[in-house]
Amino acid sequence: MTGFDTSKSRGFTLLEALISFMILSIGMLGIASLQAISLKAGKTSVYGSVAIMKVEELFESMRANPAALSDYSGGGANNACTGVKVCTDSELAQDDVYWWKENLKAGLPSAVTTVVTVTPAVAPSKMATVKVDLSWKERDKDSSSSVDKTYSTTANICTEIPC
Repeated sequence: MTGFDTSKSRGFTLLEALISFMILSIGMLGIASLQAISLKAGKTSVYGSVAIMKVEELFESMRANPAALSDYSGGGANNACTGVKVCTDSELAQDDVYWWKENLKAGLPSAVTTVVTVTPAVAPSKMATVKVDLSWKERDKDSSSSVDKTYSTTANICTEIPC
């Protein structure tokens, strides 16, 4: 008689199925771990993108109002420029800074700190140097604490037209 003897191989397919299920489970755990790491990296990149866009937004406000460039390094006053009144350049700068900081709070995690440093132009140049430093805290994936993140950049802004 040729062929396969089934009396000696009972339960063999059940053992194969259990081993296959165990291998599949280990693979799925690995995929779940990668998904969690991917979500964390994605969130970190979103925060970095928000910081870059918001700093560029502030630079554009400064370029639109170069006469009050030194007022952008202040804290920013709420309602400095509201209603139908004609705002001064200084009031407009304070209003820009106030709303910029409010938008930062909405876009970045808690404990956002900002430092805007304006170095005036030195004659004969008409280019002022503006440095913006942003700092915020993100949850650390490896521990229950937070980690400090920063974004710093510098731009040259023309203080007079034509430059």
